[in-house]
Parts: sequence; C-alpha cells; structure tokens
Amino acid sequence: MKELIGNDWDQVLNPVFESSEYEKLHSFLRKEYATKRIFPDMNHIFTAFKLTPFVKTKVVILGQDPYHNPGQATGMSFSVMPGVKLPPSLQNIYKELYDDVGAIPVKHGYLKKWADQGVLLLNAVLTVPYGHANGHQGKDWEAVTDAAIKALSKRGKVVFILWGRFAQNKIPLIDQEKNFIIKSPHPSPFSADRGFFGSRPFSRCNTALKNFGETPIDWQLPMTVTKADLA
Repeated sequence: MKELIGNDWDQVLNPVFESSEYEKLHSFLRKEYATKRIFPDMNHIFTAFKLTPFVKTKVVILGQDPYHNPGQATGMSFSVMPGVKLPPSLQNIYKELYDDVGAIPVKHGYLKKWADQGVLLLNAVLTVPYGHANGHQGKDWEAVTDAAIKALSKRGKVVFILWGRFAQNKIPLIDQEKNFIIKSPHPSPFSADRGFFGSRPFSRCNTALKNFGETPIDWQLPMTVTKADLA
C-alpha cells in the first residue's frame, strides 16, 4: 500500500493511488514542479487529508483549486497562510460567519482549527501553477478527490458544504439519504450577494451534525496564529 498521507486516508484512497490515472498524474506533477512554480509546495499537497483523517471527517467544505499566488496556498480550501491578505471570498465567508453564528472575524485566514475539528477543507484539484487558476484541472486530481467524496458519502453522516456551481457538480457523488448537503452561491464578490449572504451554512451545518449525533463545530477562529499552530 502506498503511504502518501500518513493516516487512514492512505487505505481509503489506495485503489486510486495504485491506478494508472495516479501514475500519470504523478509523472505530470514531477515535470511541473521541476520546471514551473506550483502551489502549494510539495510538502503541503495533502495537508487537508493529513489534518482531517477519514474516520474523523464530519464536514466537507469543497473548493475548486488552490490559490495561485505566492504565499497563499496552504493545502486547505479557502485557507491562506498567516500574514497573507485575506482573499475576497474568505472576507465574505467571515462576514457570513459573524452574521450566522456570531464568530468574531479574525485578521488572518488560517483555517486549521476547523480542520482539527473534522472539517475536511478539500479542493477538487490539489495543485495549481503560479498565476493560472484551474491550470491543473483535468490532470487526474479529480480521480483522487472524487474517490474521497464517494468514500465519505458511503460512510455517511457527513455534512457537505457546496458553494457555487463547480462544487455543486459533485452532488451526484453524494448519497443524500446518508448525508446532508448545504448549497448556495459561491462567496466570491461576483456571487455572494446572490444568495451566499444569509444562507447560514455554519449554523445549519451544526444542526445537521447534532441530528447525526455528532459534536458541532466551534467556528470561532483564534485571534492569532503561532508557529506551533502551523501544519
């Protein structure tokens, strides 16, 4: 069995890690990292899976691909490194977070506290070239992340938070009798006013978790991030 992640995700995803699709992806990424600036760095490609083991995953917040500018990508969807300016979508997430559950907005965008509680901050594509959003879409990352979504769906009692059309295209992979889906427009400035604001995804998520017999998420992020907090 290939051990790429270091927890139970390795066993869950082993069939795809042993597949020809992944071998093709691996060869492609070796060339990309050798010749281009690719984000995140190789040590953080699987950070979301490393921080949130399969057995502990209660919530999935699905993004499209990593941020494509230097210093931003953390290996967790929507999250940025401490000290990096908050992207507009994350600013809007914080606004809705405050309006929904009263969580005080913080000045950093590092979302590891959510991951530590069982929120899988998953991007559908786990790498991106500098300055080229969606640059690695269609290069077989989807085989890995779709397998993860299917495995969680089969296990059940997972809340899937799907913002925007791209994330909602994954709905056919999810058994809605076993799981709970929260969907709305994307928090991007282009669509947040069209139904993301006021959608109350965080309180609805916690209600669903309680109905599943799970502990709700404490959505309040720490005011500061120390070196010990970094993944």
